[in-house]
Amino acid sequence: MSHAPAGTEPAQPPPGDDHAFFGQPRGLMTLSGLEVWERFSFLGMQAILVLFFADKVSNDGLGMDPGTAASVSAAYGTLVYLVSVAGGWLADRILGSYRAVLYGGILIACGHYAMAVPTATMTWVGLGLISAGTGLLKPNVASMVGKLYRTEDQRRDAGFALYYMGINIGAFAGPLVTGWLGDHAGWHWGFSAAAFGMTLGLIQYVAGRRHLAGRKHTAEYALAPGPMRRAVLMIVAGIVVAALVATALALAGWLTMDRFVDLLTLVSVIAPVVYFVVMFRSPRVTPEERGRLRPYVVLFLASVVFNFILFQAYSTMMLLASTNARTEIFGFHFPASWYASALGAFEVALAPVVAAVWVRMGPRQPHVSNKIAIGVILGGLSFLLMVIPTSGHSGETYRMAAWWIVGSYLLLGLGDILLETSGMSATTKLAPQAFASQTMALWFLSLALANGIQAQIVKLYGEVSNPAYFGVNGAIAVAAGVAVIAAAPWLKRTMHPVH
Repeated sequence: MSHAPAGTEPAQPPPGDDHAFFGQPRGLMTLSGLEVWERFSFLGMQAILVLFFADKVSNDGLGMDPGTAASVSAAYGTLVYLVSVAGGWLADRILGSYRAVLYGGILIACGHYAMAVPTATMTWVGLGLISAGTGLLKPNVASMVGKLYRTEDQRRDAGFALYYMGINIGAFAGPLVTGWLGDHAGWHWGFSAAAFGMTLGLIQYVAGRRHLAGRKHTAEYALAPGPMRRAVLMIVAGIVVAALVATALALAGWLTMDRFVDLLTLVSVIAPVVYFVVMFRSPRVTPEERGRLRPYVVLFLASVVFNFILFQAYSTMMLLASTNARTEIFGFHFPASWYASALGAFEVALAPVVAAVWVRMGPRQPHVSNKIAIGVILGGLSFLLMVIPTSGHSGETYRMAAWWIVGSYLLLGLGDILLETSGMSATTKLAPQAFASQTMALWFLSLALANGIQAQIVKLYGEVSNPAYFGVNGAIAVAAGVAVIAAAPWLKRTMHPVH
């Protein structure tokens, strides 16, 4: 029987917590509640961000052309997921998960409050703070959920299902509130709502901390005191130097917005290449594990293709909805940004259905590679669907029925359920044991790369016709999904024992 050291709290929550939340640990309510508000603020802000960038300066927007607005919005997403890789390391080595999530949430809230100030400078400051905060919070909340369960606990999958339900509830509710405020009161009122939501999330997170496992412990794989001091000093010095260099280059006229976007894209390409090279060459990776890495590269690229489409739900699709889609259903008028809520609504509704189908099929369900391939194909079809209502039209003089975009989001939401759950599961099973604690970093790199590519491709939006833009991108995604299905025999053989 072990005892906690004097002056510290026990690693596990109180025993009575074990079945207090729908048969799950009470700490799940705390973490799910945090994710509801974090997604409320993040996706609520993102639903109006590209519209804010593209709106006229006279309307408190930044006056960017549509392609540039979408590109900058994608670059912001790239930065968020690149920082998430560092956020996982900081939690493991220096801060610990509880503090990493807490500090990340504080930075996110401060970032949204900064964006509520109606100046361009505060907008960029706010986006920087949100990127850093999300990078600390996002990769570590899921790991805290995992710590609520013992390895053999059969409730783990059901607990994660509830947790992801919270994510999608926030994704549904956020754009409704921020979109309405942005449309009726001004963009910065929408950003204020995101700040308020994140503040509520932080309050309930701190209030429920006693129900979280290991909340007061230091980092799980903490550095020794000496190396930790050096690491902290190097991180602080690196941030200061990077900020000074960036400021100097910007003042000199060299570091323009376009070059900054290009730089982030370059980093998003180089980072996963380096990561895979390190894993393939590491002496700690066994030949058997190296063999399973090869099929994972295929699944990694499939994730990149799908998420390239998915992330445009908050960029080019928002721009299209604002200029060429009707904003009324059955006589009810709504802001264009409300379309983003459809994605969260479909995922909340469809996730239990998909889970039930897999349970009913049992061993007859598709191989994980085919689930991912079907998700990619559905993502491509969501774009191909937009070719029909946009064909034969140009400019902003026509309005498609709302059901076209809703239908596109239905396909995209179903694809996301299939790919994200299967992809994350495959990542944890195929990653080499020596890199097991960095599996989330690997997954986030696929999201960063998807955003990095998007930041370049969306520059064509508005430069080519809408049917060509959505048709070509959608066709490439469908072709990628079909290629994964064609490679299924090899993938099944090399991914064994993953089913």
